[in-house]
Amino acid sequence: MIGSRPLRHISWFFALGVCIFLYGMLHIKVTAVHSDVVRAERQIVFLEDEKLLLETEFLTRSNQVQLAAWNRVDFGFQSPTADQFIDSHRQLAQFGVPRAADAPAPIRLAGLRSGEDVPEFPRLVSPLTGRTIDANLIEDNHEEPASVAITIAPGPLRVPIAGVQHAATGVATR
Repeated sequence: MIGSRPLRHISWFFALGVCIFLYGMLHIKVTAVHSDVVRAERQIVFLEDEKLLLETEFLTRSNQVQLAAWNRVDFGFQSPTADQFIDSHRQLAQFGVPRAADAPAPIRLAGLRSGEDVPEFPRLVSPLTGRTIDANLIEDNHEEPASVAITIAPGPLRVPIAGVQHAATGVATR
């Protein structure tokens, strides 16, 4: 009886070792299946994107065929030939015509890149009196101060050249 007790302990350790080994093998198998599932999901997403690209390509090409048919039947447009392209901005300027006498003045804009100093904006001019509106003048007359809101969007800031010119010269026009 004394010999069977150590044998029983060894058999329990052996059974425990087999269970740990089988658990490790199962864990490795589950990890491998999980990586296969993740790989398959990535491939599904890639194929869905590819399908969307091909559908867009198909619709674009079918629209091109339809547009070409409309062009032949209804519009009669033709592709530009080599002599219709211009080489420089001087050739492009030859196509321009002078402004008519009654045409309004063009709106010119000055660009300001972010990081540059913002120029001082022209003073506010009252449309009723024609005088510049000053903070001291508003306080003396006990009027409500005029609120000015300026929104700066991302990208270059566009300021009318006339506003910059008036700010530099101090002359306001009506």
